[in-house]
Amino acid sequence: MNRILVAATAALLATTADAQDRSPYTKPASPPLIVVEDKGGTSALPYYRALNPQDAQPGQPAMPQPVPRIGNPADAEAAMLPVRSARLTPGDEPRRVIRAPGLTPLFLVGDDDASRAWLKQRGKDLQALRAVGLVVNVATPEALAALRRLAPGLMLSPVSGDELAQRLGLKHYPVLITATGIEP
Repeated sequence: MNRILVAATAALLATTADAQDRSPYTKPASPPLIVVEDKGGTSALPYYRALNPQDAQPGQPAMPQPVPRIGNPADAEAAMLPVRSARLTPGDEPRRVIRAPGLTPLFLVGDDDASRAWLKQRGKDLQALRAVGLVVNVATPEALAALRRLAPGLMLSPVSGDELAQRLGLKHYPVLITATGIEP
């Protein structure tokens, strides 16, 4: 009886091992990496350890993580500059109807003469709509501050407009986007 039990167990283990070898969940052995060029120099290992601190040895202290030095919101905003939107240029965007129920009115401007004139002309209307401004092309904090002085009471945030331009088929700014339409 013991011999039958031992033989059955051995057969079951052999079948299980064979099934695991053919399982889609097992990883095939990868070939060793080939070093194309090694010029020596300083090891980059400390940089990688900083990215994955749980790999540190038990007796080894964790690498200190540098903390960005941003003192106030103006510093944080300045760190985002310059903003460039490759898909958008100053110009006349054709007026068209869209259906975007619930969309908060927003407008796109840049640091250029057309945007400055547009802000001066449409500022009161934009305030009445409570529109949010996206500055899609601006290089310096001073240029952003100058745009804000032209539009007191409006929120202007530096942000790339490329994704929005792609989604809405926009090519130019300044433009106002509401729940019902796009207008220059």
